Amino acid sequence: MDIILPVTLTAAAAAAIINLWLATRVGQMREATKTIHGDDGGGPLTRRMRAQLNFVENTPFVLVLIAGIELAGRGDPWLPFVAGLYMLGRLAHGMGMDAETGTKPRMIGTVITMLTLLGLAVVATLIAMGVM
Repeated sequence: MDIILPVTLTAAAAAAIINLWLATRVGQMREATKTIHGDDGGGPLTRRMRAQLNFVENTPFVLVLIAGIELAGRGDPWLPFVAGLYMLGRLAHGMGMDAETGTKPRMIGTVITMLTLLGLAVVATLIAMGVM
């Protein structure tokens, strides 16, 4: 049996696990700061909440682009590498958001996210135009 969209399926599974990890970290910080509702006004809880929200804001676009490129048959052999790199970047970003100031993991995660979105969007556009 052939699996349809194996890269997308694997990336979506990884994204679900990362989102669960980020949500768990938010819950742990809620308990530590005794904040049941809302945030803590820019403190560590807010940073963890933003790390998760930033993941949720960007990941659907990446998954849709991965699926489209994979459906078009244009992702071999590089698409799994890009999907994996994106997920690693999101882990780095999540960890980097714990600090009060900018950190290398946060910066690396941000750059990987932006380059992944841009690169996948360019490839998808070239495929749609029939250039690739």
